[in-house]
Amino acid sequence: MKTFKINNSETTQALGQRLGQIVSPGDVILLDGDLGAGKTTFTKGIALGLGIQRNIKSPTFTIIREYKTGRLPLYHMDVYRLEDGGGDELGLDEYFNGNGVCVIEWSQFVANELPKNHLTISFKRDDSNLDSTNRTITITASDAHYEGMMAQL
Repeated sequence: MKTFKINNSETTQALGQRLGQIVSPGDVILLDGDLGAGKTTFTKGIALGLGIQRNIKSPTFTIIREYKTGRLPLYHMDVYRLEDGGGDELGLDEYFNGNGVCVIEWSQFVANELPKNHLTISFKRDDSNLDSTNRTITITASDAHYEGMMAQL
């Protein structure tokens, strides 16, 4: 486990960008945390690290957005709307077993569909002030592959 104290969105994005530079085909990155905690900002950084220049938007209503113009395809998923289930009908295995990188916000809502091995990144506000940008980002690896990635951050 690795922990980072972050105090602005630029640092959040820069950490994501570093991760985007070292991800491999088939990597699965889980982003968990409260609304507005920095998950999409982090994903924007991953996209930059992959060389994707398109504007990255949260796929809250579309559930999955595909970006294929970088070093690897980026599959950005926001499964918040699947809070009551339904992830089994999305064909997530095709994404997980593909040649891109999957970034999943609110992964707890599709926990039964997730591959065993992944990198989990948790975002936590450091205080109750909603305008504050102070966050703790905790990264947990499920296996040696992801531990190696975590060590490079």
